[in-house]
Amino acid sequence: MKKLGTVRTLLRIFPYAKKALPRIVLGTIAAISGHMFALAIPEFLGNLIDSIAVNATFDALLLAVFAVLGMGLLESVMVLLRRWLVLTPGTHVEAGLRRTLYAKLQDLEVAFHDKWPSGQLLSRASSDLSMIRRWLSFGLVLLVANMFTIVVGFLVLYSYNWILATIFFVVMSPLWVLGFKFEKEYHATARMSQDQAGDLATSVEESVHGIRVIKSFGRGSFMTEKFANDALKLRGTELKKAKMVSRLWFYFSTIPDIALGLCLLVGVWQIVQGDLTIGALSSFILITRVLHWPIDSIGFLLSMTIDARTAVERFFEVIDTKVDISDPEQPKSIAEPKGHLVFENVSFRYADAPKEQRDLIDGVNLDIQPGESVALIGITGSGKTSLTALATRLYEVTGGSVKLDGVDIRDLSREELRSHIAMAFEDSTLFSDTIRNNVLLGRPESTEEDLAQALEIAQASFAYDLPDGLDTKIGEEGLSLSGGQRQRIALARAVAAKPAVLVLDDPLSALDVDTEAMVEDALRTVLKATTALIVAHRPSTVQLADKVALLQDGKITAFGKHSDLLASNEHYRYVISSLDAAGKMIEVNN
Repeated sequence: MKKLGTVRTLLRIFPYAKKALPRIVLGTIAAISGHMFALAIPEFLGNLIDSIAVNATFDALLLAVFAVLGMGLLESVMVLLRRWLVLTPGTHVEAGLRRTLYAKLQDLEVAFHDKWPSGQLLSRASSDLSMIRRWLSFGLVLLVANMFTIVVGFLVLYSYNWILATIFFVVMSPLWVLGFKFEKEYHATARMSQDQAGDLATSVEESVHGIRVIKSFGRGSFMTEKFANDALKLRGTELKKAKMVSRLWFYFSTIPDIALGLCLLVGVWQIVQGDLTIGALSSFILITRVLHWPIDSIGFLLSMTIDARTAVERFFEVIDTKVDISDPEQPKSIAEPKGHLVFENVSFRYADAPKEQRDLIDGVNLDIQPGESVALIGITGSGKTSLTALATRLYEVTGGSVKLDGVDIRDLSREELRSHIAMAFEDSTLFSDTIRNNVLLGRPESTEEDLAQALEIAQASFAYDLPDGLDTKIGEEGLSLSGGQRQRIALARAVAAKPAVLVLDDPLSALDVDTEAMVEDALRTVLKATTALIVAHRPSTVQLADKVALLQDGKITAFGKHSDLLASNEHYRYVISSLDAAGKMIEVNN
């Protein structure tokens, strides 16, 4: 993608800040007004000095003093007004950007989340958007106001004395070259810093989520050292940024003072020659002092602007990502789904798979009748989980089609499709919420009776015995529960959705044999009326289904009843024996 310049990059954020623009513009006007009042003060002081030189009256002196006091008070009022105008709308823009980013993350397909580290996304949703908000509310307003003030200030200086103004301007000119050079160098370093911050957030998240593994292997010190090294890299980059900014500040602080010294020297000589009054020179010097802050601030305002540019780039890296799995322009609808699920010559390969490698799913044909349950088995890596993920468009087929009740699932909206097909995964992810809300995630309008029935089928009645019953809040990802308890809650969630098709990706792997048997007995009552596709890793799960589909080399090579396939297919017997051996190992471990 072609890199945009700083201005064009930052302009991309303004459609998201339309509502805030009026107050930001008014805040900028208030900031400029404050600076104009500050520029007016030297005029009054210069006149006051010249008046004293010609024996001014007390009333005239008093009037000048009150005029200076009035200008100072008005400047303070403008500062307060600027802050009041810009602070609140900036927070609204940040909140809107965060909602937009979160909605985009929800819209993007699973393949996107497979590639992106969660810490990188987290840093974009937090620190990057906060940087954009600070720049809109503070950096942008002051940058515009200060640049305007510098231009007006130079015009005023020229109105006093063109020789002194030219000297001041020429000596100050290198600052613009330094600023341009700084922008080019600082941008790369700022980008590196923000990317490293995202990597550091990923390390923290992985360490927290994997704390049991880290502790069980005694690798806490190793992970701490790794984190410290990453933090040191970020520290080094931040120090590099700080050195670049401090170097720029040095020039922006020193060069104006050199220019002021030269102007003062020439100005005194002009007073001696009678070409300049003491009051005029005083006004000139005081104006350069007023301009000192706007000029001095350009350094850190430039660095803030470039940080904001980097934040905007990182934000749009996500926003600009094409959604490959989207809703059709005119989606169809299934009024009364029956659950007839058909895979027609389905092919699938992951986007990053080598070209010479065959498709993981390579021409699968499978017809599951309404109310029929089919177990899907195959050796490890045969593509069973990938095939089930195609049914809900978590991934998109690369060839062929998947149909529900005769309708290509790509012609349905994703929301409707996923209301008809529910999934329970082997990796049972729960949310930091109550048991009730976790179970009713797919069907919040369910009754208490539906909730109780789903918990009973999943053998998750233990939830009633928790401290607050079904309103007990579980920890992050449900880690306060055991693995078997999490799987049962996740299974109850799928059952409570009352789908036309239930896809079970080995959701009973963490259960002991007795609990599994009870769950399977209860599931049989559900599966009588529901179409089911079950990824099986145990012989007992295979026997739960009406028929079995054998996945081999990316194709369904055998389909039928368990007993028939056991008698007629050698590869099927091999897979079943493997499942049986694995099942016995699980029983021993349990």
